[in-house]
Amino acid sequence: MKLSALGRIALATGIAVLATATVPASPAAAAPVKRKMLPVLVEFSDASFQFPDKVKASTPDTYFGAKSDSAASYLSELSRGQYTLVPAVPEQFLGPIKLDLSAAGCPQGKINQLTREELTKRGLVAGKDYESLSIVFPAQKTNCPWAGLATLPGPTTWINLYGTASGIDVVGHELGHNLGFGHQGRVKCTGGNLGACTSGGASHTTIMAGGYRPAGFSAPEMIRAGWLNGGASLKVTKSGVYTLRSLHGKGSGVRALDIALGGDRLVIEYRHAAGNFDAKLEGVHAYRVPKGSYGASSLIDTTTADKTATNNEPPNADAITKLTDRASKLSVAVVSSGGGQATVKVALNGDSLSAIGATPTKTVPPSPTASGGSPSPSPSRAPETGVETGTGAGGSEPGTEAAAGADVDASGPLAGTLPFAAGGGALLAVGAGVIVLMRRRRRSPGDPQLTAAPRHRGRGLG
Repeated sequence: MKLSALGRIALATGIAVLATATVPASPAAAAPVKRKMLPVLVEFSDASFQFPDKVKASTPDTYFGAKSDSAASYLSELSRGQYTLVPAVPEQFLGPIKLDLSAAGCPQGKINQLTREELTKRGLVAGKDYESLSIVFPAQKTNCPWAGLATLPGPTTWINLYGTASGIDVVGHELGHNLGFGHQGRVKCTGGNLGACTSGGASHTTIMAGGYRPAGFSAPEMIRAGWLNGGASLKVTKSGVYTLRSLHGKGSGVRALDIALGGDRLVIEYRHAAGNFDAKLEGVHAYRVPKGSYGASSLIDTTTADKTATNNEPPNADAITKLTDRASKLSVAVVSSGGGQATVKVALNGDSLSAIGATPTKTVPPSPTASGGSPSPSPSRAPETGVETGTGAGGSEPGTEAAAGADVDASGPLAGTLPFAAGGGALLAVGAGVIVLMRRRRRSPGDPQLTAAPRHRGRGLG
């Protein structure tokens, strides 16, 4: 897909603002998913696509194309086939549909309302004929401070198109919000002491922060989606030595350790190049999950050299070697890591790490010959009521409808300024890894009322 200069800028950047509803705390129940996606191209009374034929030609590839950077391919690979996007209509999209609405003021609430009314006129029933709606409209004249917007969680995304095609860095990010993922932050824990952590920017291990498409999703997000089932996510209840396979690799085995940390959870993963993911990530990473809300996790960073999308820090710059938490009487130490497998010691209830034996405890043996093409069932999301704003090569490894009152998350560029994303109280350019100050965007009728809280909160769209 060819992009204009503005299109490339839009795909290289992202922002995020969260509204009132909270991300559900517990992972979704596992069930097969084939989600009917309906992309709809809409235009305004005073603004149309500059190259409508090119937009129409690129839309099916963006959402359902066979290449790895389509939304369908991306989510299918990440979930190991457990989550599939399928076209809701034979044409794979509808439009352009002309709305009796001015583009001025970025009226996303009204865009959503009028688009759904037009679909109803055409006999399409939300929740039956389509389950997810992605509204694509020309950016010119809207002055929207984002390239993408999405319900968190929920069925709706808005794509503010700056060129002739969007891409997975925007669409995939917004679909992650639909799945219930917020913006993943980073916490600095000096010396691995979990009792002395401060907020420190954004994670680089997921597309939901500064990781872009090649990072995929992190282990807490995969747990939230229900994609680490069949023993792939292990709840650790006793001290021992545990073996981890790479998060996005093929075959069976434990991909994540899920450990109680007071009222929170500690999730441990191992990252290594696999398929189209993690070419620039390596090592054991850890996340704090607040109150069991896996979609709101933060990367735990014990280093001084942060890995970002734009620097040359080594792939394992954010990897952990040891963590301790006196309040929870917990210790974690990495015994070995590399080549697609890691060994980790976990000491609970004040046990000594040195007293724990070297034999891995209760992990599923690796199956290098197993294929990722026959996955276990994945989660099915119940219909949501709400609205939220908002190429990398991998290596191999060894052997439902929106209503008022929902969250909204956004991503994309600000007119005349550097684009940014909000996560964990910090701001970053998702595409460029640039930290910038956030400019409060103007409100218009139907917009959520945003405040300057660490996670911007407001009312659902009308």
